[in-house]
Amino acid sequence: MVTPGKERVTIPYLFRLKQQQEKITVLTAYDFPTAKILDDSGIDIILVGDSVGMAVLGYETTLPVTMEAMLHHTQAVTRSRSRALVVGDMPFLSFHLSLADSIFNAGRFIKEAGADAVKLEGSNPKRLELVEALVEAEIPVMGHVGLTPQSIGRMGGFKVQGAEEKKAEEIYRGALALEKAGAFAVVLESVPEELAAEITRSLKIPTIGIGAGPACDGQVLVVNDLLGLSTGYMPKFVKKYAELAEVISKAVNEYIQDVRQGSFPDEEHSYHLKKEIAGPLLEKLREKFSRTDGQS
Repeated sequence: MVTPGKERVTIPYLFRLKQQQEKITVLTAYDFPTAKILDDSGIDIILVGDSVGMAVLGYETTLPVTMEAMLHHTQAVTRSRSRALVVGDMPFLSFHLSLADSIFNAGRFIKEAGADAVKLEGSNPKRLELVEALVEAEIPVMGHVGLTPQSIGRMGGFKVQGAEEKKAEEIYRGALALEKAGAFAVVLESVPEELAAEITRSLKIPTIGIGAGPACDGQVLVVNDLLGLSTGYMPKFVKKYAELAEVISKAVNEYIQDVRQGSFPDEEHSYHLKKEIAGPLLEKLREKFSRTDGQS
């Protein structure tokens, strides 16, 4: 049996977890300290998601996120980890180019940012061709079907996908096709639990659910949502495990009050000159820098 939290996570390790029906744990991270906490805690996969656009950078969607931004955040994450598999999320228009340019962009995640794999959305024929080419180029790929945030313009917003027969069949077929193309895992986002369970049973590669029910081989959440740092609307599938926004706000308010009242910094948080040199040194400085004729 695989012992979670001990072995360095690799793609074969993830396959063993699926075969042994042990769940795969995935969270997003976008910076060094958060990723280190996740890695030290034993998370299996850290996804540097393009969700950074909404969770950290203040955009309304993921669409404005650039390759340079993704590489920047992925580099911060990979510098922190010792165990977890790091997956870099290919942003909008980074893999919609020629095959050569798309492969080049994916390769940057591996060569420049130190990621172990990339994730890309969709399962149309061009996307499948790209997945095959990336795998041929030794770049592991995680697929993503269901609600694909980079397609919200076409989908009409962040809505559950696959609730009707035609769309359910499209998602099912897409997941199977991604496996055939060589993807090592597939994210199922915002799809009915029953559909996700059937896809999970049909695939040899792991499924990672987000709003797809408990039958998936693993689960992923945006870490800011889990920690209670996000504001505004939260999808039904989000579970908050902490309310750090409240903790941070309380700490900041106490700091403001202490500074304004003069109680911080206090003796405990201050440095001092040695008593034997304090007097002579300060007297010397006063004489040297005393003001004469309005000048120092």
